Amino acid sequence: MAAQDFNFLLATDSYKITHYKQYPPNVSKIYSYFECRRKKGTQLNEVVFFGLQYLLKKYLTGAVVTEEKIQEAKLFYQMHFKQAVFDEEGWRKVLEKHDGRLPIRIKAVPEGRIIPRGNVLFTVENTDPNFYWLTNYIETMLVQMWYPITVATVSREFKKILAKHLKATSGSLEGLDLKLHDFGYRGVSSQESAALGGAAHLVNFCSTDTVAGLLMAQRYYGCPMAGFSIPAAEHSTIISWGRSREKEAFERVLDQFSSGPVSVVSDSYDIFNACKHIWGDKLKERVMERSQDSCLVIRPDSGDPAETLIEVIKILEECFGCALNSVGYKVLPSYLRIIQGDGIDLSSVDEILQKLSDEGWSAENVFFGCGSALLQKLNRDTLSCAFKCSYVETNGKGMDVYKQPVTDPSKGSKRGRLSLRRNSDGFLETIERGAGKPEEDLLVTVFENGSLVQDYSLEEIRKNARLRDEELNPTLHNQEQELLHNHIINGIH
Repeated sequence: MAAQDFNFLLATDSYKITHYKQYPPNVSKIYSYFECRRKKGTQLNEVVFFGLQYLLKKYLTGAVVTEEKIQEAKLFYQMHFKQAVFDEEGWRKVLEKHDGRLPIRIKAVPEGRIIPRGNVLFTVENTDPNFYWLTNYIETMLVQMWYPITVATVSREFKKILAKHLKATSGSLEGLDLKLHDFGYRGVSSQESAALGGAAHLVNFCSTDTVAGLLMAQRYYGCPMAGFSIPAAEHSTIISWGRSREKEAFERVLDQFSSGPVSVVSDSYDIFNACKHIWGDKLKERVMERSQDSCLVIRPDSGDPAETLIEVIKILEECFGCALNSVGYKVLPSYLRIIQGDGIDLSSVDEILQKLSDEGWSAENVFFGCGSALLQKLNRDTLSCAFKCSYVETNGKGMDVYKQPVTDPSKGSKRGRLSLRRNSDGFLETIERGAGKPEEDLLVTVFENGSLVQDYSLEEIRKNARLRDEELNPTLHNQEQELLHNHIINGIH
C-alpha cells in the first residue's frame, strides 16, 4: 500500500471501532498514557525514547479523514462484523468540523532521552469533547512504538558494554560509534521494520548496512547521512571462484578496493587455514602494503564466536605481529582488524571482549556486526510496553481511573493526569493524579489537532542518548545502578 493510499480509519484493532458505544454517557475526555513497565531482574532498567516523530509525520499529521476513506471503512467493517457498527456520523463530524485533522494532543518525552522504566513516556487526550473516543482509537498504532524504543534501548546497551571494554583496554573511546554494525536488514519482518529498527540503532552508532534506516533518518529526522559502511565480500563472491581458488578470490577484493577499508568473509572453507596460509602467507605482503585508512577487516562467520575469534587473532599475531598500546594491551598492526558478525548478542559480545581482555588483547582489534539480536529477537514484552487510560471527564467532572488486577499486581496502572519530573535526588519520577507542577514537567507537546508541534533532528536525539559519565566509569556505573535499583524497589517511580 502506497503512503497516499493509507486509510487511518482502518489502522486499528477492529474491536475498537465499537468502543464509541461503550463509554459512559456524557463522557467528554479520555486521557491515556504509554509506559515501559518496571520489571525486576532485567538488564534493561532504562529505555531510550525514539520513533514517535516518524509515526506522527507519516500517519497522523494533516487531514487523515476524507469522505472516500469513510466510505471505504464503512464497507469494510460492514463485511467484517456482518452488522452496522461503524461510527460513520462521528467520523464525518471529524471531517466537517476539523477538516479531517485529528483533535488530539500528544505530550511526550523528548526523543533520545534515557528514562527509567515505570515512568510515563507520552500521554494522549482529545481536545474536542465530541471526539473522546479518538484517544484510544489510535492506541494500536501508538503502541507500535515498542519496536523503535526497544531497538534503541538494546543498541545502547551494546554501546555501554563496548565502551566499558574499549576504555579499559585502550584508554580511550576512539572509534566507539563504529564498533557495532547493523547487519539486520534481511532478518526483519518488513521494509518498515528495517527502517524503524535501523534508524533506532543510528541513535547510538554510525555503522550500518541497513539502507532503510538511513533513509528514515534522512526523511524524518533531518540527517543527510546518519551512518557509514565499507565494501565487503559475502560468501557468494568468494565461493563463486571455487574452493581451489579462494586465494584468487581474496586477491580480487584487494585489487578492486586498494584504498579504503574492506571486509572479507574468510570462513567459506577453513577460517584458520585462510588466516594462516592465505592472508598470513600467500597474501601477506599485499596485506602489509595497506594502511590504517585502508585496513583489511577479516570476518569469521561460523563456530563458537569467542573461541573462533581468539584463535583467529592468535594466528594473525603469529603472522603479522602485534604491539602494546598505552595501557599495555596487544593491538594488531593498524592495517589489520577483525569483525565478528555471527552469534552476537548482549551476552556474547561481553563474553568475547572479556576473554580477549583476559588474553591481553585490546577491544581496538575487533568490530562487531549484529542482525537479529539487534532488530528482531525482541517483542512488546521485552520492555513491557503498555498504553492505559488514567483520567476521564464525564458531565464536566474529572475522575482518576486505573486498573488493578488481583491476579497480577504488576499490571496495575497509573492514575489521573501525569507529568514527569526530576526530583531533588536527581531521579526521574512520574507524578500522578494531576499533582505535578507544569513548570517541572518534562513532557513536551509534540502533536496537536493534526499538526506536528515539535520536530527533533537526529543530532539532537543523539545528544540526548549519549552515554553518561557514570556509564563510562565501571565503579560509578555500579554505584548508579545500585541507587537506581533501590529507587525502583522502594517504589519511588
